[in-house]
Amino acid sequence: MDEPTAAPSAGTNKYESAPNLRMKAADGVEYAYRDVGPRDGRALVLLQHFRGNLDSWDPALIDALAQHRRVITMDYQGVGGSTGTPADTIEQMAREVLAFTVALGTETFDLLGFSIGSFVAQRVALARPDAVDKVVLASTAPQGARGMHGWAPEVIGAVGGPQTSAAEYMSVFFTASEASRASGGNTLTRIYSRTDGRDVETDWATRLAQYDAVTKWGVPNTTLFEELEGLTAPVFVANGDSDPMILPKYSYLIAGLLPNATVKIYEDAAHGFLFQHYEEFASDVITFLERE
Repeated sequence: MDEPTAAPSAGTNKYESAPNLRMKAADGVEYAYRDVGPRDGRALVLLQHFRGNLDSWDPALIDALAQHRRVITMDYQGVGGSTGTPADTIEQMAREVLAFTVALGTETFDLLGFSIGSFVAQRVALARPDAVDKVVLASTAPQGARGMHGWAPEVIGAVGGPQTSAAEYMSVFFTASEASRASGGNTLTRIYSRTDGRDVETDWATRLAQYDAVTKWGVPNTTLFEELEGLTAPVFVANGDSDPMILPKYSYLIAGLLPNATVKIYEDAAHGFLFQHYEEFASDVITFLERE
């Protein structure tokens, strides 16, 4: 097992300038990741959305979280700078996260999963309850929920084509209000502020595999809801009130199915609520993680 390459010094780097690191895990994959924030306490591992890579996170959100916690972002296998072939099931992505965290030497950690990352986080927490302390599910739904088999045509049309324009990204991640659109423009500026050492762009194979994973997750089967009784870790469920990709009703649904969950819906916000309200969301996450 390889050691992390060029590990950053504690608390010395912001996400915009954080080095790209690589870690070879026992599954043979070299995972690309970034690592910011203090080194004491449990790490917070972030799991990315559909077609996202290390640069798809809003640096302002990561920096706000990293003021208080060690924050690790990673690429799934075959995604961005990670080697291998993109997974076409959520279960396989969860196995990748487990292989990565073992290689990294994190015996216990917290999880923040966004969109399909929230699906992966559920499976990781169920598979390794002794390792996962707390879980944040941002824009999430339980496996097998009715209405989750694929996405609305306008949503997959916007984010599922060969290229996603700024306007298409905005249509899914932000609302039509003036305030939300302005926030979306600021988010895109921050996301693209890094010019050197950007992550490898995700490819069409990633799009196809991850959408297959999403559709398999959404095949209606409410008997799968019972599995969530095993996710006993404290969970913070969050979403925007106008998310067209994963409707906020699923936040309430999964919060009711989990043994120990709280839910918050952010106003005038869509799929990118955690970027639009990054200060509030980061504060809510840190408060949740530090709660006894």
